[in-house]
Formats: sequence, structure tokens, C-alpha cells
Amino acid sequence: MPNSKIMYALAVLCAGCFLSPAMAIDLSLSDAVEKITAESHDLKKAQANLARAEASLDAANANRWFSLNGSVSYMNMVNVENPSKSQTFDLPPELGGLISESLKGQSISFEIPDNIFMAGLELTQPIYTFGKIGNAVKAVKSAIKMSEASLELTQREVRYAAADLYWTAKMTDEIVKLSENDLNNARAAKKKLTSAGRANRSNLLKIESDIATKEINLSDAEFNRDTAHRMLKIMAGIDVNEPLVLTDNFPTSFATLDAGELKSTPEWEILDEQVKMYESQAKSKRAGAYPTLAATASYSYTSMAGDIGHMFDQKGGQSAYWGLALQVPIFSGGINRANATVEAMNAEAARQDLDKSRKLTTEKYDNAIKQYNHLRGNLKTLENARDLAAKTYTLSQDRFGAGQTSAVELADVAAGLYQLDVALLNTKYKILMSAESVKKLGE
Repeated sequence: MPNSKIMYALAVLCAGCFLSPAMAIDLSLSDAVEKITAESHDLKKAQANLARAEASLDAANANRWFSLNGSVSYMNMVNVENPSKSQTFDLPPELGGLISESLKGQSISFEIPDNIFMAGLELTQPIYTFGKIGNAVKAVKSAIKMSEASLELTQREVRYAAADLYWTAKMTDEIVKLSENDLNNARAAKKKLTSAGRANRSNLLKIESDIATKEINLSDAEFNRDTAHRMLKIMAGIDVNEPLVLTDNFPTSFATLDAGELKSTPEWEILDEQVKMYESQAKSKRAGAYPTLAATASYSYTSMAGDIGHMFDQKGGQSAYWGLALQVPIFSGGINRANATVEAMNAEAARQDLDKSRKLTTEKYDNAIKQYNHLRGNLKTLENARDLAAKTYTLSQDRFGAGQTSAVELADVAAGLYQLDVALLNTKYKILMSAESVKKLGE
């Protein structure tokens, strides 16, 4: 009997284990960045663009090498006048002597084979193209570097976005806690007021109104938290129904930001390579008006017979040649010069974009550093203000409990403390994102 009770208890315990709610997922900032990076569609697109650029380089380089083309054809000659018979060719009598003295003055008829088979190979190797191929290859190499810089830029953007999602969600967590605490304090004040048996109608109405307002604040805070968590889980590839615990907390202090002068960014690299790409394309287009020197070689085989079954019984005719070919464009309506001008103007536009980006990005970088230092300097003052507000609220609670102040004053002090708590969170969030901006722009 005791054994059966033990078995029953174990069964209940196991059932409880299976029926317990799912454990929440712990997520740190580094985990969030890793997951969001793995799920990023923009990053996958940037990787595909890089692979496409690398494939384009193979295509451009292929123009440097020889091309070998083969052809095979079969023809059946049809006698239009009498399709059932082979076509003939009659040699005039006066030409018979050209073949043999004995045939002089005689009419000779030749039968043209009905079946003709031809096969051949043709090889062409560019030797000198005055930069058409070389500059095209340089343009593609610049495109590859642009894709690599674009991939780096996208990785930085994704990391910044991941940090923004994480700290936004963490801030909404903290605001929910602040709202809950603010509401609980208001309810405690009401309980203290009614339990003392001295509740006047004015104070009671004020506290009731204050509680209703703070219930709305808590509801809004919970909605914002759920929205922020849901967006974070979507971007990180986590089931939206999974509970999430953000394990990284807002720092209590921030170190000095050690950031040097901005010397290069992926955006500048993209624009710089874009200028080079357009310039190379302009040279390649311009070279289209110049000659092309190439080596050529060809081999052909021809076999003819009246009966297709005996086409290859006899040796067919063969021919081959090799040599150099110079192809000289004479007139193309100015298309090469026009295309070269288009690419040159594209290069000039990209050069202007680069100059503009250098100025604006440097300003953004410097402002991010200034904002970090500015907010970091204000943080201590804000923390002192918050501590004073907390002490003021404690004193107001004591005075309210002793009947020395009204519910209006207590509500005002509580609202001031709540606003400072939120402002402190918001300042820490801005400091963190300023640091992320510096990393995004200047790593």
C-alpha cells in the first residue's frame, strides 16, 4: 500500500511537469543581434548582390579568352524540275576538251550529289582591343568592391536596428514596472486614507481619479511592451507566442567614448568605387570606336554523295586556315562617344554624392559623439534630481498619512517622480543608441 501511494505521488508530479507552462526564453543583446542578423532579408539580399557581382567578373573575364564554335549541317539537294531524279549539270561541247582531248566537241553531263554533309570548327582569340575588355573588367572589379562595402554597411545597419529593438523593448519592460509601482502607491494611499476614517470627498475623488489615470498608463505601457516584444521576436525569428525575458539591463554608468577621427565608412567606399566603375565603363565605351585585333583559325570538312548510305565511304573535302583579323569600326552614328559621355557624367554625379556624403556623415558622426558626451554629462544631474524626487515623495507620503497634506499634492509629487524615472530610462536609451550610431558610422 505505501508503494502505491508513492507511485501515485510520482505520477501526479510527472503530470504536473508536463502541464507546466513553457519556460520563458532568455535573450541577451548579443543573442538578439545574432538572431536578427541571421534572419535579416536585407543582409541576404546584400550577400546575393555580392555573389552576382563576382559572377559578373567571370563573365567579363571570359571575353579575354578564345571562343571556339562548331557547326554541323546536312543538306539534301532537290531537283525542282523533276524531284524524283538527281539534279544534273551539263558542260557545253566546246568545253569538253578542257577535261580530256578525247571529249573535245562532246556534251558532258555531271550528276550533282543529292546529299551534302558539312562540319567545321572556328576559333577566335582577341589579341588587342584598345581597352574595351580590360576596362570592362576593371568596372566589374569596382562593382564587387561596392557589393562588399554594401554588405558591411548592411551588417552595421542590422546591428544598429537590433540594438534599437532590444533596448526599446527593455525600456518598455521597465516602464511597465514603473507604472505598476505608481499605481500600487496610489492604491495604497487610498487604502491609508479610507482606513484612517478621515477621508473627505475632495481627497477621495482626487485619489480615485489618480488611480483611473494610472490604470490607463499601465494599460498603455503593457500594450507598448507587448508591441515592442512582438516586433523583436518577429525580427529575431522567435515565435510571437513565446514569452521573452531580456537579460541585459540598462547600465548604471557609462564609460568615456573613445572615438577617433572619422577616416572611412562603407558608404564612402561604395561611392568611391562607383566613381571608378563609371570611369572604367566610360573608357570601355570609348574604346568601342577603336579597332580590334584577333587571331582566327578554321577547319571544315565536306562530304557529298548521291546515296546517303555511301556519304562517308569516300574521303571528303577538307580545308583549314589561320591568320590575323583586324576589325575596324568605320561609322556607328556616334554611339560610342555618346555612351562614353553618359558614363562620364555618371562618374561626375557619383563624385558629387561622395563629396556630399563625406560632409554629412562626418557631421552625423561628430554629433553622435557630442550627444553621447552631452547625455552622459546630464545623467548624473538627472539621477540626483530623481533621488530628490523620491525623497520628496516619501516625505509627502508620511505627511499624507499624518493628514498634513492633500491628495492633490501627493499626486503631483508622484507624477513628478514617475516622469523623472521615465526620463532617466529615456536618457540611458539615448546614450546607448548614440554609442551604437558611432559604431555604425565609424568602426
